[in-house]
Amino acid sequence: MDLIKELLIGLIFIYGLIHLMGFFNLFNLSDLSKFKGSIYKNQRVLWLASSLLFIFTAVLLILKVDWWWATAIFSIILSQILIIKVWKYRKIGTTTNIIILFTAIIGFSLWNFSLQVKEERKDILSENIMTDQMITEDFIKDLPIPVKGWLNFSGVVGEKQIKTVYLRQKGLMKLKPDQKDWIEAEAEQYFTINKPAFIWSVKTSMLGIPVVGRDLFKNGQGSMQIKLGGILPVVDVSKNTKINESTIQRFLGEIIWFPSAALSEYITWESIDNNSAKATMTYGGYTGSAVFYFDKTGKLTKFEALRYRDINDEKPTQWVAKVKEYKNINGINMPTKLEISWILDTGTFTWYKFEIYDVIFNDILL
Repeated sequence: MDLIKELLIGLIFIYGLIHLMGFFNLFNLSDLSKFKGSIYKNQRVLWLASSLLFIFTAVLLILKVDWWWATAIFSIILSQILIIKVWKYRKIGTTTNIIILFTAIIGFSLWNFSLQVKEERKDILSENIMTDQMITEDFIKDLPIPVKGWLNFSGVVGEKQIKTVYLRQKGLMKLKPDQKDWIEAEAEQYFTINKPAFIWSVKTSMLGIPVVGRDLFKNGQGSMQIKLGGILPVVDVSKNTKINESTIQRFLGEIIWFPSAALSEYITWESIDNNSAKATMTYGGYTGSAVFYFDKTGKLTKFEALRYRDINDEKPTQWVAKVKEYKNINGINMPTKLEISWILDTGTFTWYKFEIYDVIFNDILL
């Protein structure tokens, strides 16, 4: 729980207790000078209700319930009615309500963004249809030598093809090369294979303000959204050729977590040498390529591509993902720790270090 959230919970809880003192004063159980004025007994239930709503809101925040903003808004409305009518410290009370209202608006916006992502997730998962086909040695016989070694090492040969994937990742990111401090981030991602698609959603923060983002790849096209506080658009890009190509390259690189996708009809392989091969993906009228590097055992060591960092770039930049750790998850040997970098004229800019965990293959609930 970060500091700003802790302060918000404390503010709401204490504010709820202040309203509770107003309730006690109505029963003459205390003689609080702050509540001298026109507090009438017929308002005692409203003071109690407002107090309980604020305290309940604080509890919802502690429990990370994403609709806490709803009870906060009800609390604020009731509180403001009482403050205007009976409390002489109207400015203090109104200011506190405005602060809580502002955070509730952010809470609502984050909830609404999450709802959007859920609907987009349902959309791509519902369209994926794939048979339970077994992968045999015959499937991989015409692939480049290092790719065959990778698929054998990964453990997909002799198993059914992967149809859908869910994974979670946690990591550290930088937005600019000169940024000193890393930003913590949590993300989750869903993939479909037959109709290649993914949706990646991330949560992080800047200066204590929540930041949410979503990358979507569907029908060969990509789109990206980043919102500060779930409200202010920082990035909102779609229907752009450069984004489409870059998103295809990203999907291509991320098949390292579901290697059987390497056999998909929309991916072709070209041998470079005994330790590397070039993959090209064509889908929805767009094409992207990446080069995969392997060691002698079949482990992937890195992959790289020429990608556009920004839609305004005239030419693509070298994008490199280096594997730092391998694990066996649900029977698949896969990279679980990676570092993602851009190779700039000024040097290597490593902007994302992350770890994959909680991977689920197939049978993902909508």
